[in-house]
Amino acid sequence: MMSQRAGGFLITQIHHLGRRVFTELLKQHEIDIGPGQGRILFALWQKDGVPINDLVERTLLRKSTLSELLDNLEKAEYIQREQSDEDRRKIIIKLTERTQKLQKIYINLSVEMTKLFYRGFSDDEIDEFEAMLRRILDNLIPHDSEGNAEGEDL
Repeated sequence: MMSQRAGGFLITQIHHLGRRVFTELLKQHEIDIGPGQGRILFALWQKDGVPINDLVERTLLRKSTLSELLDNLEKAEYIQREQSDEDRRKIIIKLTERTQKLQKIYINLSVEMTKLFYRGFSDDEIDEFEAMLRRILDNLIPHDSEGNAEGEDL
């Protein structure tokens, strides 16, 4: 029988503290988005003009959470929603020019955070650690009640 382990608790602490530190870095650069919104923008910087369900899969955010974050990003003119030309039931999320200008600063701050996370780690240690995190994520995904079940776009 496995004894109580601290991994989940440590991951939660790292998550919360990392968000606070990253939020402070964003404020120092006068960027008015939160880490949750940044996760969406980061996914769109990797591939822009995607359906909402694609963002659900790539960010692992619940549809209700994603919808609220998208509403705020749209009000701040960071993203725009458009109907798909191929399927009018689908909504496509696209970056605005304002957000594309923000990308370089945001990516530089992400690099700074990565350096903070991995200070004192070798490349091999980082690779091993990230492989273990992927295994944990793979263990959890099948138990997500939200799943990535197909449904209507928001």
